[in-house]
Amino acid sequence: MGGEVKKNENVTIVCRCRDVTLDDVIRAIEEYEITDLETLKRKLGLGMGPCQGRTCIPIVIRILARKVKKSPNELMIPRIRAPIIPVQINLLLKSIDLKKQEKG
Repeated sequence: MGGEVKKNENVTIVCRCRDVTLDDVIRAIEEYEITDLETLKRKLGLGMGPCQGRTCIPIVIRILARKVKKSPNELMIPRIRAPIIPVQINLLLKSIDLKKQEKG
C-alpha cells in the first residue's frame, strides 16, 4: 500500500505525504475489517508525514464513516503525540543523561 503511482492511472491520492490512495484506504478497511481510525492510521501510516494528518485524517474519517455506516463524529480522532515537529535524537538523549546525573 502506498506504492508508486503510474502516470496513466486515474487515482485519488488521500495522503500526499505517504502516497496513500483512496483504493489503499478502502482495501485496508475491507481486507483487515478495520472499524476505527487509529487502526487504519497505523496500518497505512496516515498522519505520520510532514503534515501530521492535517490533510488526510479529515478525508479518511469521512471514508471510514461511510464504510462502517457511522457518523464522522462517532469516530475518535487520533491523538497527536509529541513531538509534532522533528527533534534531534541527541537532544532527547542529553535530557536523559542530565536526569541521571541529578539522581546520581
